[in-house]
Amino acid sequence: MKSFIYLIVGIFFGIVMFKSEAASWFRIYEMFQFDAFHMYGIIGSALALGVLFTQWVKRGNKKSFFGEEIKISDKEKSFKRYAFGGTLFGLGWALAGACPGPMYTLLGAGFLPIIVVIIGALLGTFVYGVLKNKLPH
Repeated sequence: MKSFIYLIVGIFFGIVMFKSEAASWFRIYEMFQFDAFHMYGIIGSALALGVLFTQWVKRGNKKSFFGEEIKISDKEKSFKRYAFGGTLFGLGWALAGACPGPMYTLLGAGFLPIIVVIIGALLGTFVYGVLKNKLPH
């Protein structure tokens, strides 16, 4: 049952990503050229909603749909790790023209060349897993 709910939420997320043009390579390119506000508006509203929702969950002792208590632990504050990770993520996003959410949305919409990008992302995740213990955390 859990998997079915995740599938429905994922399909809904993919439809929203595609219809809002957040999966559009042109919109991503436009964002990196500072030509339009479209993507900044989507990212900014998602960030604001995420902060509000996280604070609501943290302060209200909320439970999941399945009755389990949601526990969000504090993270270690460090500038270097976020600057380095964010730079790598941004470079990958700029080179590929898509971040992880839109990659699967584009595949679902029938853009088969995105399979190369998905394989590259999975390979990068695997390499990170191999090197994780050698990296500063």
